[in-house]
Amino acid sequence: MYGLKRTDYDKKVYEEELQEFLPDKIVDTHTHVFLPEHRIIKTGNISSKWTNYVYDECSIENLEQTYLDIFPDKKTIPVIFGTPSGHVPESNEYISKITKKTGIPALFMNKYGDSAEFIEKSVIEGGFQGLKPYLNSCNPNVVGAYADIFDFLPEEHLKVCDKYGWKVVLHISKNDRLRNPTNIKQLIEIEQKYPNVKLIVAHIGRAYCPEDLGDALETLQKNTKNMMFDFSANTYSYAIEKCIALMGSNRVMFGTDMPITKMRMYRVTENGNYVNVVPAGMYGDVSNDVHMRETTEKDITIFTYEILRAFKKAAQKLGLTKEDVAKIMYKNAVELYNINF
Repeated sequence: MYGLKRTDYDKKVYEEELQEFLPDKIVDTHTHVFLPEHRIIKTGNISSKWTNYVYDECSIENLEQTYLDIFPDKKTIPVIFGTPSGHVPESNEYISKITKKTGIPALFMNKYGDSAEFIEKSVIEGGFQGLKPYLNSCNPNVVGAYADIFDFLPEEHLKVCDKYGWKVVLHISKNDRLRNPTNIKQLIEIEQKYPNVKLIVAHIGRAYCPEDLGDALETLQKNTKNMMFDFSANTYSYAIEKCIALMGSNRVMFGTDMPITKMRMYRVTENGNYVNVVPAGMYGDVSNDVHMRETTEKDITIFTYEILRAFKKAAQKLGLTKEDVAKIMYKNAVELYNINF
């Protein structure tokens, strides 16, 4: 899908709920940019493959057109990285060419077996600002869903990031997500041991349901002062609200997780599981996916707008000012990534 053709309902949601709430500038701090040949589609007995239904590529031109379509009156700049579900070296090379040509901030996808010397050389010569580790490239002796953070973000890589003060956008593992005690322990350890690393915990630690939170944010608030959070692909308004309330508006950033957030959906949660409710027939056979369910409802908008609806609800509950919203939507990222609008 090139760009995004908005429906009348999309326009209604944007114009009546989001347009005035959002500032004139936006930084989308979490986007995957790649070409079709960079992807690898794996088949087999997997419990969830819903992200594969939405896209087959997201070139930089496609992403920029999508922003023009969904934020027609805003100036939007992304932070980009490649696709972890594919050919990582080729994907990194494509991202490097984009950032060198445009100045758009970019992160390098590292692999567990990369040497510290390779990481240092690749990031510097490629024009990247840091790393985007991912479970797809973790310790080969560990299944990604059960990996500790250091199984896909080795300390050798963190030492290089600490040396240069690089950014790291981190998608954590494990079925209990943010509240997993090992995840919490290692997040705190990274901040204390590598104080120059600019750590961004993606998706609020994948806290998509009430059961994912526990007291993790309270523990992290007491033991950290620098790590930041993005709420990309997260429509759980209370998680966004709680993160901002505890960490402050200076430590939270907007992100989408494009291109999956072109999906038409809304999300419900049931017994610790999130379910994307989608228009019947739009994404093929989703009957075997625990995170997907079809509906015959007509008025369903896009995932990106659902994220922003959740943020707006959190902002209203907290009584955030326009300045707070501007910090979260772009100012924090402008400072972090040295962005010039």
